[in-house]
Amino acid sequence: MDAQAQSRPIGTAQPLPFEVVALVLQGGGALGAYQAGAYEALHEVGIQPNWIAGISIGAINAAIIAGNPEDARVDRLREFWTEVTADGPWPGAGNTCIELARGDAIRQFLNQMSAGFAMTSGARGFFTARTVPPWLQPAGTAEATSFYDTRHLKRTLERLVDFDRLNSGKARFSVGAVNVRSGNFVYFDNTTRVIGPEHVMAGAALPPGFPPIEIEGEYYWDGGLVSNTPLQWVVNTEPRRDTLAFQVDLWSARGEFPRNILDVMTREKEIRYSSRTRAGTDQFKYVQRLRHALSDLMEKLPDNLRNSPEARLLENEAEQKVYNIVHLIYRAKNYEGHSKDYEFSRLSMQEHWSAGYHDARRTLHHREILERPTNHEGVLTFDLDRDGRE
Repeated sequence: MDAQAQSRPIGTAQPLPFEVVALVLQGGGALGAYQAGAYEALHEVGIQPNWIAGISIGAINAAIIAGNPEDARVDRLREFWTEVTADGPWPGAGNTCIELARGDAIRQFLNQMSAGFAMTSGARGFFTARTVPPWLQPAGTAEATSFYDTRHLKRTLERLVDFDRLNSGKARFSVGAVNVRSGNFVYFDNTTRVIGPEHVMAGAALPPGFPPIEIEGEYYWDGGLVSNTPLQWVVNTEPRRDTLAFQVDLWSARGEFPRNILDVMTREKEIRYSSRTRAGTDQFKYVQRLRHALSDLMEKLPDNLRNSPEARLLENEAEQKVYNIVHLIYRAKNYEGHSKDYEFSRLSMQEHWSAGYHDARRTLHHREILERPTNHEGVLTFDLDRDGRE
């Protein structure tokens, strides 16, 4: 695969100055429509990733993007998000709910009703609630180890994702999961195996809601149990390459001090699933600074030292690769609360989609995110707040 050609924006004469353009999608359930909106904005300006990596709901969005031709991706994403969301807490009540949703207090009530509806019934084309509780099911079965049935998701993926295209090598695809028995974090990657619906479902099998997914005799859960972002997989995989990464996060590590127990539940979930994205990026910047310094040092060594076993060992870590990491982070509204990741109302979906679209569009106005970094460590990170500050 010609990575430079794959990263060329539609309608432009020159490719982006990066070997890899990566789309990195975090987990976050119903908030995942934000990622779809962000992708739509990238698509509009001709930025097409040649590496798409996801965890949990990010794995599903990633599969839909990688498994469709460029001109169909936004439509397939919209089809998925329209299917899995409902008009309101009561079927057919969408317009009434939209009219009522004025003011944070009313909206919070409607969101909680919608979340309760998803909890008791499920989300169409995604998951359904089991009619018999797990503790009454035969031990060791999928029914005994989860509250919801995800077989509908398999049919949805088979309908919306062309897995032949996903495995064709037109773009790299990665999904993170956790081996239930060993606890080890693994990535299912189309450069090393043939990806099917089961791999995507494994990356999105968050317990105890969803059952583990069996693949080749092993069982897997949602990768978010270990890390809710695949960024490290993208930037640390060898051979390293010049990379522009759009990291689309659904949980913000920063937030207000909680004022009540519901705020505590919300804030705890945000911190847990944000996966210390900024801390990971800061650590990566430090490592890259060392790699660049080591590369400079190797150039200055005399031949007798450069050819020593110690220098040859260090040479493997010396490099001059560059990285731009662009953070797009969903910042929840005051009324959303701790159930925002399983609140599958159509209205909220449309709001999340719109937020992702506008955040990405605003970020893309800063053309420096598409330019190679020239600082010493070769890494720049961009995180634009709502007011446009970096």
